[in-house]
Amino acid sequence: MDTVPLADTIDTTLVLLTVEEAARRLRIGRTTCYQLVRSGELESIPVGRLRRIPADAPAEYVARRRTQQRAA
Repeated sequence: MDTVPLADTIDTTLVLLTVEEAARRLRIGRTTCYQLVRSGELESIPVGRLRRIPADAPAEYVARRRTQQRAA
């Protein structure tokens, strides 16, 4: 079996991610990621007819969730 460590598969030079790439970074399903985008919890921008996620948005989402958890 040929496996590649996740750290080797993430291109840190990307400015915009597809929803699938963002889902992989967050370790969530694609459908869940689309729900986060639709609800506005995960920042996204339209590029023509496409929807893209800024590369820093997944980390910002996690930081917001951590802050909410601590406050609860």
